[in-house]
This record gives sequence, structure tokens and C-alpha cells, in this order.
Amino acid sequence: MKKNVLLILLFFCLTDAFAQIDIKRTTKDNDLKLSALPYYNYGKGLGITSPDSIFQFNIRFRIQNRATYMQEEGEEAAIDGQVRRLRLRFDGYVGDPRFIYAIQLSFAPGDVGEIKEGENLNIIRDAVIFYRPNKHWNIGFGQTKLPGNRQRVNSSGGLQLTDRTINNAKFNIDRDFGFQVHNQNEHPDKFSYNFRTAITTGEGRNSTDKPDNGLAYTGKVELYPFGSFTKDGAFFEGDLKRETTPKLMVSGAYQYNNKARRTGGQLGDDLFEKKDMKTTFLDAMMKYNGWAAMAAYMKRSAHDPITFNPNDATDIKYIFTGSGFDYQLSYLFPSNYEIIGRFSTQKVNRDIAALAPDTKEYSIGVTKYVWEHAFKAQMEFTLDDMTYLDNTSKQNWYIRFQVEMGI
Repeated sequence: MKKNVLLILLFFCLTDAFAQIDIKRTTKDNDLKLSALPYYNYGKGLGITSPDSIFQFNIRFRIQNRATYMQEEGEEAAIDGQVRRLRLRFDGYVGDPRFIYAIQLSFAPGDVGEIKEGENLNIIRDAVIFYRPNKHWNIGFGQTKLPGNRQRVNSSGGLQLTDRTINNAKFNIDRDFGFQVHNQNEHPDKFSYNFRTAITTGEGRNSTDKPDNGLAYTGKVELYPFGSFTKDGAFFEGDLKRETTPKLMVSGAYQYNNKARRTGGQLGDDLFEKKDMKTTFLDAMMKYNGWAAMAAYMKRSAHDPITFNPNDATDIKYIFTGSGFDYQLSYLFPSNYEIIGRFSTQKVNRDIAALAPDTKEYSIGVTKYVWEHAFKAQMEFTLDDMTYLDNTSKQNWYIRFQVEMGI
């Protein structure tokens, strides 16, 4: 008797459970679809959407493995092999598709940086929430990239050569925590423009230093005279989409960082004294039928940029003030091999001329795209020619092979 009762109860439980699951048979492939299971998509990464569309979760990864043979003048040649970047990215929405989150974590030593006592481990690169009320407006709060120079705004995975320029290394404003507002007005076949602004702490990513009342103010304007690039082509280098008509982007950005604590504003070592600094960026990018050209100008200025240790006058930290130009040209063959040439000049301001050299950098590279920028192999040769205040000079060069893979 007890067994019969249990069987009857089990039967009704199973019946009720299956009644809550909507089972559908698709006409295309005669496959069964259960409404209680999430929906998957395979676009940029692996995406999962809940059956009631309350949330969406997308996961992506990428790795950069490189080997470098380098020769610095006056030093013994060296060979370096490393995982330059290892990233995990998560994005999607919760509750409402207008509320979007983006998370990016880094794990490679070159990304995390040296672990110092009393400082944070820099695993978090991006942790930001965006509200998009319509296609024209993005309002962000959190930590992410600032609207600075084009090469920094682009992902390192979207570069044609294995690394960014010497000017990007010295003048870029990278990431920060705060508020951002973007107004986007892009059209594929007519004049387009974007405005981007940010008010942030000015301390860079993952800062837990004692708070102060200094902030960084950033603004940027982007113009597309002939319409926007195909499939967000302004956010990766090289004409991988082979634009059928000429496409051009010109942009300008400016940041004022009040009471900056670091030598590079959001980046670098801590200064012995807080300083105000101003940074200007001008960029241009053009693509057509496999050809791609880029040019950039960067400048940073600060009043009295050298700071001294109050306990040791010989110990100094300084803001890298100066300016630089970058020029880059490439052609993508139908075989998906690409040749790239780049030339950069960097001139330091007089107030730090005794501390840093003027530099010219020459780079040539070949890239084979297996799956666009997501899977590619790169070979690069770069020469740095440095001239010091006393008219002495020094040359360093390297040859590098790099493989990038991700989804």
C-alpha cells in the first residue's frame, strides 16, 4: 500500500514538473528545445541568455605568447619568452538590456605588474556598468579605458604590430575610475560624429591611496567625414574588412589631471609631490581596399615636473613632459598576409632634457591573419635611436615573434 502511494505521488510530481517546462520541436532540424534551459550563442565569445531574458552573460578570452631577441647598445644580447597577456572578459546585462556590465581580468605578469608591499594586485582592468537609454547615449560608472588616444582605446589584440608606440607608452592616459558619458552618432554612408567625456579620480586603476579632492577631466571628439567604418573598423588596425569606399576618422582629446600622484597621471611611479598635468591627443585613421594609414600626435605638459624626495635630494621622480608623432602604413594582401611600417618621433621638454633622451623608433612587421585579429601570427623588427642632451646617442633593437589567439 505504501509503495503504491509513493508511486502515485512520484507520478504527480513528475507530471507537474514537466508541465512547467515548455517543450518545443523546431521544424528546421527536428530538435527538442526546453524553455527551462538557457539560450546559447557563438558570436564574439560564448554567450548565454536566460530563458526569461532577465540576464545575458558572455565570456571571452585571449592570450598573447611572444619570443623576443633583443640587443641594447653596450649590453649583452638577450632572449625573452613570456605570456605577454592573458585576459578574461565578461559582459552582458542584468534585468534590462539597457543596463550593461563589462568586466576584464588580467593574469599575465606583464599585465599585473610587480607585486609591491602595501600595494594592490592589479588583476582588475575593467569593471564598469553602462546605461544605454537609446542608441545615441552611453552613461558609464566604474573602471574602464578613458577616451584618450586611438591606439590605447583600441584593444592590444587589435594591433598590427606586437606593441604600441613609444609615444603611447609615455603619454597615454589608460584606465581610471569614475563617470563617463558618450554621445554616438554613426552612420555608414554619411558624415558621423561622436562626443565622449569623463570625470574620474585621476589615480589610475585599482587605486586605494588616501582620497583627495583632485579629479581628472577628459573630453574627446571623433569625426567620420565619409561615414563610419565597417563593423567598428575604427577600433582595430589594418583594413581587414577591405573598405569598398575610402573611410576616414579624425579625432582630438584633452585631459586635465588635477593633483596627479603618478609620473604619468594614471600610470607610473608615485611622485613625491602632487602635480597638475595636461595631455593632448590628435589622431587620424584612413582605410580603403586593403590599405590602412594612421597618424597621431601626443603632448603632455606640467609646471615644474620634477619632484624631490624630502629626505634625499638626490632621489627624484618626474612627469614625462614632451610631445611625439606616430606614422603607420600597411597593406593587406588577399592571402591575409599584411606588411606594416611605422615611424615614431619623441621629443622631451627642456625641463627634463637632462633626464630623458629624444627618441626615434622604426618598425617593420609582417602579420598573418588566420581568423582576423582573434588568431594571428606576427613578426616584427624595431629599432630605437636615442639622442641625449650631451649629444651622445644609443641604439637598441629587437626581433619579436608573437601569436595571438582568442574568442
